[in-house]
Amino acid sequence: MTVTVPATGSHSPNHLPTDVGVLHTAQEALAAADALATEFAADSAERELHGKSLLPQLRRVAESGLLGIVVPAAHGGPGLPASTKVEVVRRLSRGDGALGQLLLSHFVIGEAISGLGEAAPAPRIYADTLAGAQLGNATAERGTATALDRRTSVTQRPDGKWVLNGTKYYATGALGAAWIAVAAVIAGREDETATVFVRPEQDGVTLDLDKWSAFGQRGTASGEVRLTDVVVDADLVIEEGAAPDPVDAPPTVLGAYDQALHAAIDIGIARAALEDGAHFVRTTSRPWKEAVLAGVTSAAEEPHVVRRFGELTARLYALEALLARGTAIIDAGQSEAELSRDTAAEASLTVAAAKALAQEYAVEIASGIFELTGASGTDSAVNLDRHWRNVRTHSLHDPARWKYVHLGNHTLHGTRPPRLGLVL
Repeated sequence: MTVTVPATGSHSPNHLPTDVGVLHTAQEALAAADALATEFAADSAERELHGKSLLPQLRRVAESGLLGIVVPAAHGGPGLPASTKVEVVRRLSRGDGALGQLLLSHFVIGEAISGLGEAAPAPRIYADTLAGAQLGNATAERGTATALDRRTSVTQRPDGKWVLNGTKYYATGALGAAWIAVAAVIAGREDETATVFVRPEQDGVTLDLDKWSAFGQRGTASGEVRLTDVVVDADLVIEEGAAPDPVDAPPTVLGAYDQALHAAIDIGIARAALEDGAHFVRTTSRPWKEAVLAGVTSAAEEPHVVRRFGELTARLYALEALLARGTAIIDAGQSEAELSRDTAAEASLTVAAAKALAQEYAVEIASGIFELTGASGTDSAVNLDRHWRNVRTHSLHDPARWKYVHLGNHTLHGTRPPRLGLVL
């Protein structure tokens, strides 16, 4: 399937929404997310089926003020807690799972640069974000030894400017972005990395997002970003030094926050699948022969169908509750005067449990509804299968098997999980 992507620059800072207000409270943010999710859900099946771009929906999110909730109070934003931001993504993913994933990098980057304080480029990025700018991602690459390795490099010139070269894939969030955060190694400095902010329309930046060809999350257009001799001002390069030691580095909850956002997408899709499946059974499915002989006139009243919906609902409730517990611990950690290793570990492990179980239960829910809809539920025009395709694709972002290992080691030996960037 091909997702049509408008010409580069069609959603650059020169095309930002006007009169974007600030959502000051969690209640305002969640109400805005609910309203948009309802709006997006109405035509999500048809939109995904025909490969329509999500740019109009991304613009609606920008106009709502939801992009600005990542901005700290010190920069004029609402300074909302992590739990609210994760819940916003979960609710938006209920409306359209691809849209939720498109916005994930915006929420992660917005949090990641908060530690810069007034240092560049935080004030500039946050000011644009409050004006409706979306932040996109160009981190992962194909063909490296591991999924976390980078070959894209940035080289500092004698005049202080930098030059960026490389090719990125899985560039989720580049669609619609005003700024793209690029992960790079610093040329000539062994093991040192940097995050570089570029505009999608600037010279040397090429977006080939149609290269995305997965069977799910098609609307994310998570294709390729090519960077050829891109000249970048020094105040848009964050020099990060060497990667932190997995054991001895200072504790952080940024990885737990990132993983909670990923889990929120899967869990939001699972709720959409369950609700859409229930609607189909109530309105379209027919009761089976034995049920009819017993006097049942509706598939929604068939006792085995009712029971299975109950099982799937219980799994969904468990996922939602575990995610909420994890984000509450993240909030607590961010409120500590000095984040403790124990709090950081508890946040990582709780969110890891939610993320790992979502890979099982969310996929089961999105698949299990077809046992109950009957064959008519597989009609391509209905497009119920998009939920399974979307959650199956996104749930593969990072493997659950290692999360269970870290959980087991903590239970057996009290071992804290390692610090592994944004994957734990």
